[in-house]
Amino acid sequence: MSSTISVAQVQGVLMLVLVKHQVLIVEFTPAPVKQALTGYGNADKYDVQQAVARELNLEDIPQPDDAADALAVVLTD
Repeated sequence: MSSTISVAQVQGVLMLVLVKHQVLIVEFTPAPVKQALTGYGNADKYDVQQAVARELNLEDIPQPDDAADALAVVLTD
């Protein structure tokens, strides 16, 4: 099974659980996440990773890259 299918399945289950518990679901495209963290909607991945580390007072950029991406979404409001 490809990772894309696995991610889509997990996303579907998560959305179902959230809806059943009446939790508001908000989805972001990359540009608003980049804008929120760096002030520039076309920032590159490294700039976003640095912003995540800075916002969370981390000495190093979170690894793997997916972890930094997830944290970036959480920090977006």
